[in-house]
Amino acid sequence: MSGVQDLIAELGKDVHPEWKLPGIEAVLADVLTEDAQILPEPPRILRALQMAPQDVRVLIVGQDPYPTPGHAVGLSFSVDLAPGERLPKSLANIFAEYQTDLGLDRPTSGDLTPWAEQGVMLLNRVLTVRAGQPASHHNRGWEEITESVVRQVAERPDTVAILWGKPAQKFAPLFGEERVIVSPHPSPLSAYRGFFGSHPFTGANQLLANLGADPVNWDLNR
Repeated sequence: MSGVQDLIAELGKDVHPEWKLPGIEAVLADVLTEDAQILPEPPRILRALQMAPQDVRVLIVGQDPYPTPGHAVGLSFSVDLAPGERLPKSLANIFAEYQTDLGLDRPTSGDLTPWAEQGVMLLNRVLTVRAGQPASHHNRGWEEITESVVRQVAERPDTVAILWGKPAQKFAPLFGEERVIVSPHPSPLSAYRGFFGSHPFTGANQLLANLGADPVNWDLNR
C-alpha cells in the first residue's frame, strides 16, 4: 500500500493547487489497488486538472475514459492512436461536426491537446476505467470529485460549457443559458438526434464574445 500512496502523492504534484478535490486520495487508492489494468496510465489520470481554474475558458464534459488500452490520454474524447487505427466513433462524429461548423479540414490526429492549450478543459465525469470494461468505475467516487470541479469552473463568470448528452446537461443550470451549449451526445446512438448541426464550436465562441472574452482557435491542424 505504501507504493500506492507514493504514486498518489506523485500524481498530486501535477494537479494545479487551486483545485478543490475532496476525497481524491481515497478514490485513487481504491481504483489503483484493483487487480486489473486501469486506464489511462496513472501519470495521465489527473491530466485535465493540470490546468489552472482561471485558465479554463470552455468546459467540455465527457463520460469515462476509452477502455481500449493505449487510447485514453486523460482528456475527454482525446485519443492516442497508432498509425492506421480508426478513431472512436464519438470522436469521428465530433470531427464531422467540426468540419461542418468551422469549415476546417478534418483533423489528422485524434489528439485534442491543442484545445487544452487554448483553455478548453476536457473533463470526464469518471477519470478511470478497467481495460475492456466501459463504465466500470462509475459510482466509485469520481462523480463527486468532478462535480466539484465543474462547480468551480461555473463560478467564474467568463467560462462557457459545451454539454453533450443528458449526464453532462445536468450541469447546465450552473452556467445558465447565456454560457452553455447543449445537444445530444456525439455517440452513434444519438448524434443524428441533434448533435449534427448543433454548431458547438462557433456557438461557444459566440458566447465567449458575448461575455467580452476572446474566441478559441479550434483548428487542430495548425
